[in-house]
Amino acid sequence: MKKYNYTINGNKYEIAINSIEDNIADITVNGESFKVEMEKEPEPVKKVVKPIIKPAAATKNDSDNILKAPLPGIIVEIKVKVGDEVTIGTPVVVLEAMKMANNLEAEKAGKITAIHVQEGETVMENTPLVTIE
Repeated sequence: MKKYNYTINGNKYEIAINSIEDNIADITVNGESFKVEMEKEPEPVKKVVKPIIKPAAATKNDSDNILKAPLPGIIVEIKVKVGDEVTIGTPVVVLEAMKMANNLEAEKAGKITAIHVQEGETVMENTPLVTIE
């Protein structure tokens, strides 16, 4: 049993919490008993993770089509999606490295055919990021 003393607008209240079962509290306020239904805690929100789109195994010729991470860092934002047409210099991915945001741009014009990473992912140098064909 827990006891509390409150003064609200000059009125004194002596409260005792006798028990709590199944979100029903049995309390006593100034000698009078009450059953108090408490609100249930909200269910935690489940985070939806974007699926990673992986292409078929890359061949030597495909490596020219893959934009790779120039240094280790964290993918902050992916600015394109599969099917987007890009030109040279189009921002594709934002990579945070050494507390700086780096806009990685398309090195060739073409269509985004695969995205190899997701936002929040940590990558190493030369990690494939996107394929542009």
